[in-house]
Amino acid sequence: MFSRPKPGESEADLIHFQNQFLASRASPAVKIVKKADKRKGEERSTDAERPHLQDSKDVVMLDDFPDILPALTPGPPKKSKIKSACVHFDDEDPEERLENYDQHITAVFSKIIERDTSAEAVTMPVSTGDPFPRIFHRSEIKSEVKVGSGRKSIFAQKMAARRAAEKPATAPSAECTQIRPIPLDVLDTEGSAKEALYSGNRENKVDDIFISQRPCIITGKGLGSQRSEQEAQAIHKENLEKLQSMSQEEILKEQERLLAQLDPSLVAFLKSRRSGNYTGNVGQKNEIKMEQNRLEEFVESLSVPQHGVGASLSIQESDLEESERRDENMKMEITDDDLPVKPRKEWIHMDNVEFEKLEWMKDLPSPRQKKTKKGMQARFSLKGDLIPADADLPTHLGLHHHGEEAERAGYSLQELFHLSRSQLIQQRTLALQVLGRIVQKARAGEFASSLKGSVLRLLLDAGFLFLLRFSLDDAVDNVMAASVGALRALLVSSDDEKYLDWTFSWYQGMATFPFVPSNEEEEEEEEEEELSGTERSQNKKRKDENKPDADVARYDVVKGLLKTQIQHRLRYILEVVRPVPAVVLDILHILTCIARHSSEACIQLLDCPRLIDTIVREFLPTRWDPHVAEPGCLLTSLHGVACAAAMKFIRVLASGGRNAAARLLNKFEMKSRLIRFTAEDPQDLLLPREEAIRLSTEAFRLWAVAAGYGQACDLYRDLYPVLVRILQSLPELLSTSHEKSPMFELSVQRAAAVVTLLVHVTQTAGCTVELHAKLSSNSSEDSEQIPPPPVTWNQVSGLQPFLETSLKKFLQVISRTETWQILQPLTTTYMIYLGVYYSACSQQPSVNPIDCLEELERLTSEVLQPLLSQPAMHSMWDLLRPCSALCNPLSCSPAPESVFSIVSLSCTGGKPPLSLVGSKSPFPFLTALLFLISSITRIHKGLISKYSSVLSFEGLKDYLHQSWQTAPPSVTPASAWMLRHEYHLQYFALVLARKMAGTCADYNRHASLHHCVAMALLSRLLPGSEHLAYEILLDLAFNPEFLPEGKTGGPEAADFSDILHLSASAKLSQTVSVAASSSMPTRGALLRESYQNLPAIRSCYLSHFVHLQPALVHSQASYQGRNYLIQSMLLPEVRGPILPSDWPFFPLISLYNKVTNAETCGAVLNSLPLDLVNTVTWNLQWVLLLETWRPKTLQSIPTAAKLARLMCIFLTGGDLFLEAPIHCYTAALLSMYCQPKALDSLNLDAPLPGLASFHDLYISLLEQFEGVSFGDPLFGVFVLLPLQKRFSVHLRLSVFGEHTSILRALGVPLQQFPVPLERYTSPPEDNLNLLRHYFRTLVTGALRSTWCPVLYVVAVAHVNSFIFSQDSTTQEADAARKSMLRKTWLLVDETLKKHLLYYKLLNAESPLGFELYEQLPPIRLKYLQMVTQKENKENAPVLVS
Repeated sequence: MFSRPKPGESEADLIHFQNQFLASRASPAVKIVKKADKRKGEERSTDAERPHLQDSKDVVMLDDFPDILPALTPGPPKKSKIKSACVHFDDEDPEERLENYDQHITAVFSKIIERDTSAEAVTMPVSTGDPFPRIFHRSEIKSEVKVGSGRKSIFAQKMAARRAAEKPATAPSAECTQIRPIPLDVLDTEGSAKEALYSGNRENKVDDIFISQRPCIITGKGLGSQRSEQEAQAIHKENLEKLQSMSQEEILKEQERLLAQLDPSLVAFLKSRRSGNYTGNVGQKNEIKMEQNRLEEFVESLSVPQHGVGASLSIQESDLEESERRDENMKMEITDDDLPVKPRKEWIHMDNVEFEKLEWMKDLPSPRQKKTKKGMQARFSLKGDLIPADADLPTHLGLHHHGEEAERAGYSLQELFHLSRSQLIQQRTLALQVLGRIVQKARAGEFASSLKGSVLRLLLDAGFLFLLRFSLDDAVDNVMAASVGALRALLVSSDDEKYLDWTFSWYQGMATFPFVPSNEEEEEEEEEEELSGTERSQNKKRKDENKPDADVARYDVVKGLLKTQIQHRLRYILEVVRPVPAVVLDILHILTCIARHSSEACIQLLDCPRLIDTIVREFLPTRWDPHVAEPGCLLTSLHGVACAAAMKFIRVLASGGRNAAARLLNKFEMKSRLIRFTAEDPQDLLLPREEAIRLSTEAFRLWAVAAGYGQACDLYRDLYPVLVRILQSLPELLSTSHEKSPMFELSVQRAAAVVTLLVHVTQTAGCTVELHAKLSSNSSEDSEQIPPPPVTWNQVSGLQPFLETSLKKFLQVISRTETWQILQPLTTTYMIYLGVYYSACSQQPSVNPIDCLEELERLTSEVLQPLLSQPAMHSMWDLLRPCSALCNPLSCSPAPESVFSIVSLSCTGGKPPLSLVGSKSPFPFLTALLFLISSITRIHKGLISKYSSVLSFEGLKDYLHQSWQTAPPSVTPASAWMLRHEYHLQYFALVLARKMAGTCADYNRHASLHHCVAMALLSRLLPGSEHLAYEILLDLAFNPEFLPEGKTGGPEAADFSDILHLSASAKLSQTVSVAASSSMPTRGALLRESYQNLPAIRSCYLSHFVHLQPALVHSQASYQGRNYLIQSMLLPEVRGPILPSDWPFFPLISLYNKVTNAETCGAVLNSLPLDLVNTVTWNLQWVLLLETWRPKTLQSIPTAAKLARLMCIFLTGGDLFLEAPIHCYTAALLSMYCQPKALDSLNLDAPLPGLASFHDLYISLLEQFEGVSFGDPLFGVFVLLPLQKRFSVHLRLSVFGEHTSILRALGVPLQQFPVPLERYTSPPEDNLNLLRHYFRTLVTGALRSTWCPVLYVVAVAHVNSFIFSQDSTTQEADAARKSMLRKTWLLVDETLKKHLLYYKLLNAESPLGFELYEQLPPIRLKYLQMVTQKENKENAPVLVS
């Protein structure tokens, strides 16, 4: 028996099945014989007329089909030209082929077997006087028989009635003689005789077997003889006779016995055969049906009323079938009144109305919501709205054209998918449009509260992306347009784009993270850790090229679309099809979304032939029809008209890299477009006013991006008068600020884009002198020669007065809240410009330093100090905490319908005003203000004290205090985008605090807060901010000014605390004192030494973060304004913070990884760093400082992870842990981790960050202890810590089962052990294997009190508890504890015997660690005597014999 193909099997599996079938030489199940076509004449049968198979291959050719795969439109029916020929395979033997396919006459007549008709009943026709049987018409038959099981046509009903009428009313035939007699009084009652016949079966159905006179299960086919049916019939009769001789009680008893013995599946199978439900035996069902018909005829011959026949047949059905049948009967009970069209008598062949065939014409039942726990299928309207399950909508809306749940309005996703592949263009178009609306509403979160699960995830899993991609290749314009619209709804979020444009002019707002999904399941980080960034990207690219499109799209939709060459299809639509304006805009938005994905995506778009040429030529022309600007003009085509969406796409494309920007400016002539759309005022452009402003804004943003690379600065000289005219007109915005309209907001965004352009042009001009010096120096001959930009400092310095004057005017409206909210983006760019301007000005040799300092003093006294004293500034600082993303992590929560394969910023529906990017957010302005203050104080140190009031604002202090204590939200594209801007504000606040620390005497009261913020920020900074992390490490984290405890009695306070809490620290001090030759220094002395070594500690950590140097160079170029070094405006991909959360342990981890990697490669690392002891010591000193004075900064690191990091000391460098300073600092840290709170939080069973398996680490620790420990007590404490009872039993088994040799060297004294022994002995051990190991090590002497006192106490306590336990347990455990008790009683070592039998409780003051009973309690004594005496009785006969 061959298995049938299953869903999901490939073509190779089908060929494998075919080869198996041909190899078995089995006969086919069917044989196809082609009949002659009357229209084409006789079928060709000669060999000459048959088409010849070329190359003897299996070839299928279809008429009217091209060689290239067409679009997935309905194709013509397939017609095979070679279906009359046989299929041959290359590896098939010709002799075997002849044997299998030979159609000789002997192959046909060699297997003729005559059918056995001996058991067939012969029915003679009724004799008549006519030469032929009389012809009758169905209308002559008056009586009808209604059959309840299934529907019969009128003709079948007439025939059944005729047979019933012709049947003689005589006694039944011999086949029915075994039916039990029917009482005569039953026939007189209402109902049928058949009901009486089955009356005994309603309670117990044991008499059903008497209904059929033929076997239902046994057919006799397996006997293989001609008399098989007779044998089966004989067996059947014997069974009937056996059943007749039994009473009903005996039958029921036997039935119960059989049901208890047989498999339930076998019983179900037999029941299905008995009831005729088994589909594999159609003949048996027919025979059963004939038996039932004969029984019906017999009952009818008794002149019994017929109306109860249908009811009697439904008794054998299950409850579910009965309910379904009742529903069907209710549906069938319709009358003329239910029909919308009433039948008339004059209609032909409508004498008898078949209501069951007209059922579909009646009105639909009213929809009702099913009361079930299972969810109902979601149905949507043509507008994409979700229709409630109980909504009763009229049918003329077109929402009822579906088969499933016909009464419910709307269409399910499955039905829409099916409709999208229809042959009708209108249906395909409608389905795609509805799906697009559903996706759009789903992304807006409209279905989040109504539907279970994600609509987008369900659609993508069902292949929606490739449905759209195939529909995009449709030749019909409407289908193509609908698929473009649905694709835009899937990929593009208008709100995301709105907020990205909003933050473009913020500090570092031009740089954005790429829209690459964080596909953890796809990345194999373990294999790629050692690869560089370029090698990793190339390796990933090769992997993606070898994967199918569907696999790539599963974790990255945009990458999957690019793999299908979607950019070529979109180019074809734009260039050749030339669709309507709405489709063009959708395509441009899709291309913009693709360009935001990554630099690789930008390169693929640039390399697409004629794509950029078409967009620039058709949608960014320099001239177009002037009628476009006329009011009320309806565009029929967007080709040949300038479009802001096209300019935005070019701008986003230029952000992908400096090479992309250079290609756009030079190859695609974007410089001429920049001049065209920036030189002319928006109101003079022949476009609608709003579109003209948007186009001009995007042009300035594109120019700003190019200037950010140091490009297109030559246009600055040509358009200098235009820029001056725009800057002069900016104060006019104040006069129209009361008009809160979209047009005014667009004008403010355009002005902010102009100032942002000037920011980057100023940065570029500030680098001119530096580049000239590098170009003229001889040292740069080997390096790349970068030409200076075509703009000098003198050309940009003249614009500063215009901007400063405008800033003063705009700051005057800060108290008018509504006006300020609209003008705040422009004011923010003014602040950023001044900060950049003065930073570059101070580095210019042509500028007089004294003049620069005087300008800064004037700016401080006239602008900034009055600004800081305004009440509106106080309220702005107070808004930091309500708008913070760190203090309100839910503001970064993903959208309801977000999927990991499509990156979204979760801005759908807009952000609330009180959020980081909301309209009332103070973050952009305050960040720019702090940036300006930082630039001023860096240049003019004397002005630092002028800004001391900034750090005194209660709103800022409250925000900083709350932000570092709150756990940050998880790193997602949405959270990373917002947190990056919030981290900028925190960084500049800390920079100002660092400057205050050296100048202000009363700064110490803020130092602790700012240091905590700096430590938290250091572990949170995201990729792209490596420069900020470096500056924090350099100037803030290890700055003694931020650790005032070192000068104000911190070490002394630590010593006093240890004196008050004499516990773990004191015991570990004794441990270290024993191990070390000198006395153990106090924790205060260690802290004092660590505080003095802060500069060396800083150097140690900076040297260990050298692997971040390449990323640091790119980040410094961006933050320091060295535009000629910036390679891309896209930041690195976000996979987490720059530094791990446990970065304070990084030198230890780095050293351990270096050793283990060398050992993995088979090498022995003999050359450790020369300053290894100093490196480890500095690392331990820094951790000790943080644990003592900044413990909350390390709260995010689990205690188990901290212990695992300290274990690296013992796994590195042999006897490194024996060095005196390392030994002292390790013991000091261990004493802190052995405090009760720390021990309670210790969890070794949970996964630890950066550690694959703690068990493997512990095994390595045991092996290291065996080799190099020298019995060191400190090392022993680390070995003993994981053996607490609440941790995994495998850790204890590894000691007592595999590494018992360490028990002799694990000599930590009980008085010096810092962990209470109750954590090892409570609750009692229940692992039988471990208890046997305990007992074995004690009895064999491997575990002794003098060698390993701690584990000796633990083993004695557990064994004592086990052997005297009388709780109910398994038989094996009971036998084991009794056996241990007997063996303990027979021990020769009296000391061990006394300890095991008389153990009472733990006592840390006792030399043994526990107390002993003077005599056993009565209950234990009685139990001991019972067990030992029982053994004596059992062994007595053996001793006598």
